[in-house]
Amino acid sequence: MAEGIHNEITGGIFFTAVIQGRDITVRLPPQVTPALSGLPAGSAAFTGRDRDLQAVLEPLAPRPDSDGVPTVAVTAVGGLAGVGKTELAVQAAHAALARGWFPGGVLFVDLFGYDDARRLDPSQALDGWLRALGVPAEHIPPGVQDRARLYASVLAAYAQQGRRILVVIDNAATHDQVQLLLPADGTTAAIVTSRHTLGMLSARLHDLIILPTEESVGLLARALQIARPGDMRIADHPEDAVRVARLCGGLPLALRIIAALLSDDPARPLSALAADLADEGSRLEELEYGTATVRVAFDLSYRHLNPDQARLFRLLSVNPGPEISTEATAVLAEMEETVARRGLEALARAHLVDHGSAYGRWRIHDLVRLFADQRGCDHAETDDRAHAFTRLLNHYLATASDASVLLSPVADSTGSRFDDRTHALTWIDTEYPNLTAAIQAAHKDGHLSTALRMTLALAGFLTWRRHHSDMITLCALALDAARQLGERRDEAAILTNLGIALHLAQMFDKAITHHQEAVRILKEIGDPYGEAHALGNLGNALLEAGRADEAIPVYQDAGLSFLDVVALHLAGATLTNLGAAFRMLRRFDEAIDVLQDAAHVLGEIGDRHGQAKAFNHLGATFSEAKVGRFKDAIVAHQDALAIYRETNDKHGEGSALNVLGYALGQMMRFDEVIPVYQDAVAVHRETNDKLNEGMALNALGFALGQVTRFEEAITALEEAVAVAREINDERNEAISLANLSAVRHAQRSTRQR
Repeated sequence: MAEGIHNEITGGIFFTAVIQGRDITVRLPPQVTPALSGLPAGSAAFTGRDRDLQAVLEPLAPRPDSDGVPTVAVTAVGGLAGVGKTELAVQAAHAALARGWFPGGVLFVDLFGYDDARRLDPSQALDGWLRALGVPAEHIPPGVQDRARLYASVLAAYAQQGRRILVVIDNAATHDQVQLLLPADGTTAAIVTSRHTLGMLSARLHDLIILPTEESVGLLARALQIARPGDMRIADHPEDAVRVARLCGGLPLALRIIAALLSDDPARPLSALAADLADEGSRLEELEYGTATVRVAFDLSYRHLNPDQARLFRLLSVNPGPEISTEATAVLAEMEETVARRGLEALARAHLVDHGSAYGRWRIHDLVRLFADQRGCDHAETDDRAHAFTRLLNHYLATASDASVLLSPVADSTGSRFDDRTHALTWIDTEYPNLTAAIQAAHKDGHLSTALRMTLALAGFLTWRRHHSDMITLCALALDAARQLGERRDEAAILTNLGIALHLAQMFDKAITHHQEAVRILKEIGDPYGEAHALGNLGNALLEAGRADEAIPVYQDAGLSFLDVVALHLAGATLTNLGAAFRMLRRFDEAIDVLQDAAHVLGEIGDRHGQAKAFNHLGATFSEAKVGRFKDAIVAHQDALAIYRETNDKHGEGSALNVLGYALGQMMRFDEVIPVYQDAVAVHRETNDKLNEGMALNALGFALGQVTRFEEAITALEEAVAVAREINDERNEAISLANLSAVRHAQRSTRQR
């Protein structure tokens, strides 16, 4: 080349030969322009995903490390079919482009990983991308590995020119399908979406979950406004909108289908649509609009399961409750627990089940459950579905019975599957939604004996936890079962438990009637122990109804019967109730004698909970006696409080704190009263006991006022008024308002001095 002549080519990326010279004639091929703008448009209805969008965007930002070398950023978004993974990826890509993070553009591909007819393999995806990047077709090698190497080189060349590219890989089914498509140059970023959790990609994982109710309603409203500006059905009928959103399970695909159906028919009431969706048998059929269907979306994921996983998935819909443990799943599917765990983990990676409230617990989305149930019914004979349900019911019954035995104050854990009472109580608390659902399902499907036995097993727990509303519902089913089965002793037991539940619900007349019926049946069949137990509960209902004079002879008969059958803990409990009856009639000396005997008997036999109840009644009796024995009352209530805390009886603890605070207040020991009532308020809130919460707040406000902590007193009393109004407690509202007025007056008087 002659001296002084200089050729230079800059400002581009070239994938063919470059020729330089002085006198050259070149016939150029047609110009090849990179196609890096194939990103789909984002939906204008996108909403409710601000945190998810930020989580996906954060790794995409250009962030050179300490050595000046940018880091690789790959985010893998996983989630249930229809949850909005593609939309999130597209929105993130558009946002990143708008911020100038990817001047080289975006490569987008839908791998159709779950569609057998349209699935792309890595070689096909690479061919399309290399063409989009401007590589002439004749220079694209046939082998997938060679294509991957060329693709990596091209991305690196763009990066070196400051033209960073974002790669969006949508709908990948497996690691193998996506691995060769990931950038490896240290600068290019990628977003991958999949219905599976792709944990082997060395990517940041982001699990996309369903939308909360408020955001679901927002998506419905936004989509409908786009299609039908001015359509006010969502805004005008918020309760129906919430119902529809919940029936869609917060699934964006379902919500978009509903919006399309509403936009199709502007006259269709939202309430009518909600009613159509309420039918579980046809809900999936309602969620269809043209080719967009929830069922097909789920079916594509279902087809990727192996036969064992598919059977397990179908059987999960047999469980009537909201969650299921790995142990119960193993029983349901008749497999080893380790095998069940692995199967559940595989389903979780496919986002067909979700991790539940704790490790080893699993839940399934409502719409997925309906899909699994339909598939399960199609394979009912193959899966032995009926026997699977029976196995599960038997598991719940046996375990609940074992746990319930340990709730007795004199129970021994020897031979039990549970270590102690706390372990047993924790299991029932955890499984409670499943157990109640199982009882209802068992009764509905004709497993009457199971429904009856499980209700009887849970009776003590239901009373302990004050689940009186559930107890009434379940006992009604069990009573029907007992009568159909002709089990008279069980009928009496259920009548007794139903009476206890009605008593707790303050429906005393009905409670008394049920207890009287139980006493009659047990007398007829000659069961003195059961009769004594029923008499004790009848006495309790009479006492709470204000009929203490009638309760006393009933308690006396019950106590004698318990002594005859050597049931000392029940005899002690009956003495406690008899003492309470004497106290109500203001026969304080008799009450104190009986309650002291009760506390002694119950302490001797190790019935700590029963002893605490006796102490609490004894303390209240000391406080109410003609000459108040408040020091004795304080000691008794402190003894009761210690036991209630030891046995984790929150309702008992709250009750003991209330009466302890009263006794301390009568002795003007307000500095001690205040922390007692503060604890009481916290406990009552934990147990959702609004009545006692309001009373404790009122007493707390009064005590704070006595020590001139006026601002705190006003706050407590205002809260007491609010609680009283919430539950329509006019009496405590009036007392709290009077105390509030007195505190404000005292505060003004203090300021004027």
